[in-house]
Amino acid sequence: MGSMWWGEEAAKGAKIAVWWDMKECPIPEGYDAGRIRPSLEAAFKERGYSGPVSSITAYGDQTQTPVHILHGLLSTGVSVAHTSSESTNYILYRDIVEWRGQNPPPATMMIISNQVGGDLSWDLARLQQRSQYNLFLAYSKAPCVLSVLSTSSRWLWEKLLGDNNNNNNNRIETRSVQYKLSAMILCCKSCNFDCQSPEKFRKHLSSYKHARQESVYPTYKEVNRVTETWGRNYAAAPEYATAKILVWWNMFDCPIPEGYDARRVRPSLEEAFKKLGYSGPVSITAYGDLNHTPEHLLRGLSSTGVSLAHTILDVTYKRMYSDLLDGQKSNPTPTNIMVISDTDTHQAFSTPLVRLVQKQKHNLFLAYSSRPYKMFVLLPSAEWLWHSLLEEKRKQVLQKCSSESDRGGESSAMLYCKVCCGGQGPDYKSLDNLRTHLSSEEHAQEEYSITSFVQLKMKNRNLSLLAQYDRVHRQQWRQASFS
Repeated sequence: MGSMWWGEEAAKGAKIAVWWDMKECPIPEGYDAGRIRPSLEAAFKERGYSGPVSSITAYGDQTQTPVHILHGLLSTGVSVAHTSSESTNYILYRDIVEWRGQNPPPATMMIISNQVGGDLSWDLARLQQRSQYNLFLAYSKAPCVLSVLSTSSRWLWEKLLGDNNNNNNNRIETRSVQYKLSAMILCCKSCNFDCQSPEKFRKHLSSYKHARQESVYPTYKEVNRVTETWGRNYAAAPEYATAKILVWWNMFDCPIPEGYDARRVRPSLEEAFKKLGYSGPVSITAYGDLNHTPEHLLRGLSSTGVSLAHTILDVTYKRMYSDLLDGQKSNPTPTNIMVISDTDTHQAFSTPLVRLVQKQKHNLFLAYSSRPYKMFVLLPSAEWLWHSLLEEKRKQVLQKCSSESDRGGESSAMLYCKVCCGGQGPDYKSLDNLRTHLSSEEHAQEEYSITSFVQLKMKNRNLSLLAQYDRVHRQQWRQASFS
């Protein structure tokens, strides 16, 4: 789960707001609507969250909701919003964004919907990387893919209601008196109409005026991705301007261009950081196949303090992410993190990185070999094309790299083999010692074992997918053949 930017204790005592899609997660048949709020509050309390539940809003087509359900929800302080079925996601998410703008963290958000793993997750994950709120999710069906959202708790909807039924009946009567004092409302999002009488509300929903409004002025259906319009390459925020910059560079994806002086890499990066107002110390680790990297490039990099980590393609992202986790643990936040890699093509790396940036206070930079065909779910403060980044202010950089190599030297760079010893091998102190290790029989055997294991794993995965396809489609194909 990770610690919150503003502290775990602050999160547990902060207010809680709930947005609930009633179509995706309906009230079970025969279930008392007055037990919804107590069930949610009991679930929060069970996990140590004692902050006030400031709002619960239920969204859906309320023409289909019985009046006694509306009474039960309203009596316990649950607001009810009428939306057409196709516009629920748009309106629910619009209200979430508006609430975030009015309620800075620490605070807790709970979303009850099956769409959080789909339509809502991309933009919400980017918002969470900029301003983090504690996040709870509930859904009627568990998502089939790993969500990019970092959450503190998740529930299956009916299980959440069932787990907290005990003693809830005793609490409803006393709670209803308290909640009647609150300004809970029944709201028609199509007409901007609100009231506190379920009968009056249902009368409005069945009126000619309402039908005309929904027909002539239909609401939007697609979720509005508010972060798509956000700019790139922001000037450094004060809290990050002098913070350390940790750079993780995948040389398989972003190699040194042919004929390029490797000593210029560090000063080129530092120049780009300086241009945006970042002046903190820079640590760079480059991952690649050092057996097939020309020695003059390795010496050029290490002479300017760039650490070198030997990997093979099959384990590069795994080793990078493991080292990134170790680096952020040993460096107090706030920290700047730069990833030089085509991360959008490697979800096994990018998804956990998105979740990490939501949990810890890190500022993110990206560089890549080519423009991605779609916008990242990762939300960087700055991003560059790798080749253009290296070409910035070439003359100034060339002068700087001469002085850097004079005072830097190989001694300031760490030299690792990330293939052997599970990626936890020693620092080899000198490039000659590392290259001796990489040419050893022991190292060659370790590389062969990893490659063989990865190939076997991929083969078994493909066989499993073929078997799964056969179970679903073979009988259908036979039936179609004989018909």
